[in-house]
Amino acid sequence: MYFTDRGIEELEQRRGDEEVTLAWLAERLIEFVDVNPEFENPIERFATWLARLDDPDD
Repeated sequence: MYFTDRGIEELEQRRGDEEVTLAWLAERLIEFVDVNPEFENPIERFATWLARLDDPDD
């Protein structure tokens, strides 16, 4: 198990039954980067990965 898995597991346990929009998620990611600018690059990579999940060329 990776260290980050604990945070993912906590997210699933606490909020796993909720439904959210991608717009809501994008707003939370922006807020997170505003508070934690050192994570700008990983969040950018994660958001780009999510955006392109269904793109067969990527």
